[in-house]
Amino acid sequence: MSEQKPRPQVPDGHSRFVVTRQKQPNDKGFVGYDVIWESFQKEAKYQTPKRP
Repeated sequence: MSEQKPRPQVPDGHSRFVVTRQKQPNDKGFVGYDVIWESFQKEAKYQTPKRP
């Protein structure tokens, strides 16, 4: 009864800014997921405002 079935391999999930990947099971059988974010904001160089 305590025998666990192997977890099916899940393909990588792709969306516009996120990729999810399945991790390997740990010693307790827990399977986690890596979440990789791609940046979607641009960083502009700061310029001090003009003085009056």
